[in-house]
Amino acid sequence: MERPQRISLDGGVRRSFARLLSVLTLLAVMGVLLALGWLFVIYPDSDGPRTDPDEIVIEVPEGMTLRELASELEAADVIARPAVWVVYMRLRGLDRHLRQGKIRLRTPMTPEEVARHATTRLGRIQVRITIPEGFNRFEIAARLAEFGVCSADEFLEATEDTSLLASYGVEANDAEGYLFPDTYEFDDQTKPRRVVERMLANWTRRYEDVERDHAAALAKLDGWSTHDIVTLASIVEKEAAVAAERPRIAGVFRNRLRSRKFLPRRRLQADPTVQYGCIAEPEAAPSCAQYDGEITRAMLDDRDNPYNTYRHSGLPPGPISNPGKAALVAVIDPEDHDYYYFVARGQGEHHFSKTLRQHNIAVRRNGQQ
Repeated sequence: MERPQRISLDGGVRRSFARLLSVLTLLAVMGVLLALGWLFVIYPDSDGPRTDPDEIVIEVPEGMTLRELASELEAADVIARPAVWVVYMRLRGLDRHLRQGKIRLRTPMTPEEVARHATTRLGRIQVRITIPEGFNRFEIAARLAEFGVCSADEFLEATEDTSLLASYGVEANDAEGYLFPDTYEFDDQTKPRRVVERMLANWTRRYEDVERDHAAALAKLDGWSTHDIVTLASIVEKEAAVAAERPRIAGVFRNRLRSRKFLPRRRLQADPTVQYGCIAEPEAAPSCAQYDGEITRAMLDDRDNPYNTYRHSGLPPGPISNPGKAALVAVIDPEDHDYYYFVARGQGEHHFSKTLRQHNIAVRRNGQQ
């Protein structure tokens, strides 16, 4: 029986095949290297699809996957090729380090900038946050948490650190009134104590400026402590929507505190103090149980609310907001007049009266009850 003959490639064919395979392998390697080079060198700094400046807020709940986040970003026109962004994130090992909660993005953004905001792995990001005049510490806490600076509860706890307050010369049970309203820049996830320190230090510098610039007026405030000034300024800040009225409103409250004409004597009768009591110490007053932001007659009559200046004489236990420099100056150097009453008349302005009779007429005229 004849054996089957082996078909063999001659040496030239084998060498040609090997060269072809080498070329194809080289091309494949070069293709991969070029793709990786584009992905890690060019793509990260490429322009996003959205060129107009805007703030986009993306909610990242616990358990959200990288693909789901990429879809959200594409829907918001923050990234153009979600699949490419997913590969970029995974190759960098960032897919397991997504930030949770709200991610604030300001377009236009590059893929790298989006990655930096979306993950905790690339270091901290700078957060620019404005605290308006008249915000109380609870509102500040909520805003800090919203912008991802720190936990609201931990911030509030830090504001009650009396040893920290004492180191800045604040003699109070909490930092209300001394968290100076301003625009701040923090790293995200800043320690709450550090946030409070920044605001207290800012308040200290600003108040020293006020003391220096208004030394003569301050000397006339016989018997007034710094805490008293801050407390009344916090009320003025909440009552005055128009900046020019701050000194006049401060003068009204000063008149109520020192005059025998105004009855009941030394009652500030300021609505914002009642509201603050329901925010800061809701358990103290039964009338605060149903508080929804609107004042009720029961709240005005409730003596159990320690901040109720309709039922308690003098200043409330402490500040009810964080006043700015203008409100502090208004209390130190108020307008000198004979007004004891004021009522809102629209567009943030007030009508001021010298007598109760004039005030009641103004109330009816302005549709107030």
